[in-house]
Amino acid sequence: MNPAENYILLKPEPYRSFLLDLQVLIEHTVPEAVLLYKWHLPFYYLNGKMFCFLNFRKTFVELSFPKGVLLDDPNNQLTAGENRKNLRSLRYYKVEDIIAEIAIGLLKQLKNKL
Repeated sequence: MNPAENYILLKPEPYRSFLLDLQVLIEHTVPEAVLLYKWHLPFYYLNGKMFCFLNFRKTFVELSFPKGVLLDDPNNQLTAGENRKNLRSLRYYKVEDIIAEIAIGLLKQLKNKL
């Protein structure tokens, strides 16, 4: 098993399910994205560039965009966090927080900008 997939499968529930749902969403929306393991996190690369990554924290999961500053966020869903110049994230505290249409829209938008 590759380390990126192992990262996801070893997380506790309910966060493992969040990560698996996000993995399916990313791979369905951007099938040409390549899943690698970088900085101890599952990173997706597109055309050789960092595209997005998944991150588990103690109380939430993030779908993060290293070039998130390029994204238009009409729904104000992206979090900049502290000390983040370019990185933006969608944070999910419970499975109901995952709004597929918003994540898909941001993934497609970033794909078109890279």
